[in-house]
Amino acid sequence: MSKPDYAINRQEFLSFLEKEAKLRIDGFIEGAIEVAEEVHHGVTREDAVSLFLETHTWPVAIDVVKHYRSVNRTITSVEVASAILHDILEDNDRILDSHKTNEYGFGAYLSYRFGNRVQDIATQLKIRPLENFTGANNEERELNRFREYCAILISSEYDVKTIKLADRLNNMKFILGVAQMNKKVIYDKMKRYMREGEDFYLAYTMLQPKLPCFYANIRSTYEKLRSIYFEQTLTMPQSQ
Repeated sequence: MSKPDYAINRQEFLSFLEKEAKLRIDGFIEGAIEVAEEVHHGVTREDAVSLFLETHTWPVAIDVVKHYRSVNRTITSVEVASAILHDILEDNDRILDSHKTNEYGFGAYLSYRFGNRVQDIATQLKIRPLENFTGANNEERELNRFREYCAILISSEYDVKTIKLADRLNNMKFILGVAQMNKKVIYDKMKRYMREGEDFYLAYTMLQPKLPCFYANIRSTYEKLRSIYFEQTLTMPQSQ
């Protein structure tokens, strides 16, 4: 799979913040970048090649900043740091200074270093492990987890909602890119993203606070995923 056109490195991300977004790279943002690099270093995505930082962390943060600028909404280092660290609690086993953080939890570390606001946003965006949910099988557990997560997102405020929609759109686009290369290994994830788009995320963009600009992008990506999904279904052996 070729490098996605939205993949960027650390320096390109910093250049965007300073030159295009006109944001000052203060210690708060630098600290968030440092933690993200420590936690996500070397992590790859579904194609086992693309780096998570370059194809997800930095691009999502950029999309969040662009959105705030497009709607003339004030954005500070807190929102930028929250966007950079939005997936940080998904990798609890890869944390800075693990000996100390294991004593009181990584969430407490985030609160200590970046304040309650960043820690609260990361906590709201964290998807709890599947083993925390009841169900006769994984499909039922996934459904119960999705219901709980939807309930959290529905009541979330603007910052959380913006980051989550940018996160979901990035994930959908990446899976679409993998699917277009006929990598059927992500067939189940395509199916899940389509179902969750139909059941929640498309409507979520139109709930208060409304973010209609995300609707068009998510809808377009959803339609492309749907088309490829059904093409692959038709050519897939019956045993699958």
